[in-house]
Amino acid sequence: MPIHVPPEKVPSSPVTLKEYGALDMHARRKIWLDISDISEPELAAHMDEEKAREAIVPQPGMIAPDFTAHVLDRDRKLTGETVTLSHLRGRPVGVVFGSFT
Repeated sequence: MPIHVPPEKVPSSPVTLKEYGALDMHARRKIWLDISDISEPELAAHMDEEKAREAIVPQPGMIAPDFTAHVLDRDRKLTGETVTLSHLRGRPVGVVFGSFT
């Protein structure tokens, strides 16, 4: 489950991006816990979920998994049509993921 913090409640970072890049994972976790309102067990559970997802994410050069998506009109309304990736095999396909609600 994504964690949402309203922009006005986001604290400033205690380190610069360059400093952050030089930190080890233990130091990064400490900063995450210092600036967020989640507990260490919640962060650990979130990190475990992310790691599990990474294991199944297709990598560049791999064949994309098949899926069917709803087609939207210019006003972002459902048209009742769908498109299935495997039906487009052999043709160039660009996919843009996002929330159109």
